Amino acid sequence: MIVPPSLHAGNTIAITAPGRKVSRSDMDIAIKTFESWGLNVVLAKNLFSNDHSYLAGTDQQRLSDIQFLIDNPDVHAIICARGGYGSTRIVDQIDFSSLQKKPKYIIGFSDITAIHLKIYSLGIQSIHATMPILFPKEASILSIASLQRILFNKPDIIQVPFNKYSINGSGSGEVIGGNLSLIVDALGTSSEPDTTGKILVIEEIDEYRYKLDRMLTQLKRAGKLNALAGIIVGHMTDIKDSELSFGETVEEIILNHTSGYNYPVAFQFPTGHENPNLAWLHGGAGTLEVRNGAATLSYQNKMV
Repeated sequence: MIVPPSLHAGNTIAITAPGRKVSRSDMDIAIKTFESWGLNVVLAKNLFSNDHSYLAGTDQQRLSDIQFLIDNPDVHAIICARGGYGSTRIVDQIDFSSLQKKPKYIIGFSDITAIHLKIYSLGIQSIHATMPILFPKEASILSIASLQRILFNKPDIIQVPFNKYSINGSGSGEVIGGNLSLIVDALGTSSEPDTTGKILVIEEIDEYRYKLDRMLTQLKRAGKLNALAGIIVGHMTDIKDSELSFGETVEEIILNHTSGYNYPVAFQFPTGHENPNLAWLHGGAGTLEVRNGAATLSYQNKMV
C-alpha cells in the first residue's frame, strides 16, 4: 500500500469539487481553518462554477480540476468540498499515475467513496473524513479536530462504548469502504474492492430499510461479506421504513446478513453523515477489537 506523507506547516492543501456545486461562502470557514493550521490553501479553478444546475461545473471542468491538482507537485493534499453526487461520472477518466509516483492524500466521504475505492484499487491510501461544506456546523468541531490530527500524523484510536448489537471478536486487515450505496455501485467496475481479509466500513443516509437489505444482499451475493476481517457500521442516518413495514430494524438487517460468519461487527461507529464523523485511513492496516459490546479501531503501522 502506497502511504502518502503527512502534512506539516507550510504545505499546501487544495479544495476541489468532483460532484455537487458549492459557493465561496460555503468554503470560507474551511479556508480560514486550514490557514490556522499553518497550511496554504489553493482553490480549484472551477470550484465555484455555475455551468450546471447541480454539479460543480461540467464533467470536463471537474475532471480537469482534480487532474491538475493531482499532477501539481506543489499541492500536498486534496480535500473534496462536499459529497452529493457526481464523482462516479469522472472517476474512470482521472489519471492517477502521478499520484502513484508522488502520493498525496485525497480526503472526503459520502460520494467521495467512489474516489477512495478507485485509488485503493491502485494501492494508494486515502483519508475518509469530514469536508469543507460541513465546517460551519458547530457540531463538526470534533470531526474537524480529528481531520487535523490525522493529517498531521496523529490518527485517532477510535473507541465506541457498549452496543447490544455488536458482535465480539478481533480482526486485522486494511480498512476500506464508506458509503454503502457507493460500495455497491463499484461492483462490476474497475473500482470493485477485494474484501477478503479486510475490515469493511459501511454508512448510509436517506434510504429505506428494504433498500439497505437489497444492497447488503447484493454484497453478499457478490461474495463481499463472507471473508471479511470485520465490519464497522457507521451512522445510519434517516433510514426510513416503507409504508408496508419491512419488519426488521437496521441492526437486524445487518446482523441477518452477517450471521454465520466468524468476524466482529461493531455498531454505532462515529463515521458518516452525523457528528462526530471521525477521520480514518482508507486502506490503512487496522485492528478491530470488539469486547463485551465495546469496540476499538486502531492502526498497526504509523503514517509517513
